[in-house]
Amino acid sequence: MTVTKLKPNMEHWQERVDLAAAFRWTARLNMHEAVANHFSLAINAEGTRFLMNPNQMHFARIRASDLIEVDANDRTVLDGPDAPDPTAWGLHGGLHRHCRHARCAMHVHSIHATVLASLADSRLPPIDQNCATFFNRYVVDEAYGGLAFEDEGARCARLLSDPRKKVLLMGNHGVMIIGDTVAETFNRLYYFERAAETYIRALQTGRPLRVLSDEVAEKTARELDDYPDQAERHLSELKAILDGEGSDYAA
Repeated sequence: MTVTKLKPNMEHWQERVDLAAAFRWTARLNMHEAVANHFSLAINAEGTRFLMNPNQMHFARIRASDLIEVDANDRTVLDGPDAPDPTAWGLHGGLHRHCRHARCAMHVHSIHATVLASLADSRLPPIDQNCATFFNRYVVDEAYGGLAFEDEGARCARLLSDPRKKVLLMGNHGVMIIGDTVAETFNRLYYFERAAETYIRALQTGRPLRVLSDEVAEKTARELDDYPDQAERHLSELKAILDGEGSDYAA
């Protein structure tokens, strides 16, 4: 179990620790993009105030105390000394303003999800259990409009208006994953990248795919939706590994 010390005047400490662990493990899995990607976590009931990574800080160095607090309705935050990246503000600010159910949001340009996003047909067929996890639970954006500044961020947010769809495959861009908690969202991010890798590697064989029926794929997705405590245990184990290595992520 992660041992954390509450910092003076530092609220939402456990949420910060969980988010910092997710940053560290995302870097370890090589699912980040230099210093260009971002995660956020809402910390008020309306979802408009959120924690996120500092501008241009590498995921592998982020600590709980480094995370900045942002108000999606206060654009003056872009003028401050701890201003977020403008595209992070545009994408995550738009998401937290327009999608109250998106408590946590993780955006990466991970290799296999981005390859999938680059195909003319970016759908993910249910060819195995991991792929079936996302059956009828993702949206493909086919109208990429450039860097995710404010207007583009609002457009992307509208694509996630259905609470059942928690993955936005951003055509020609990457992927955005949403969820209720850091653990749930990171777990979904991890498995989407694994599913995309399986599909891309299967395509590379050039052989016919064995695709599950819609009925079996939906049944599998529902069973995994309800699988007890998987996401929480996943993140807890990752934090235990980081703790055992003496990582400073929880500082």
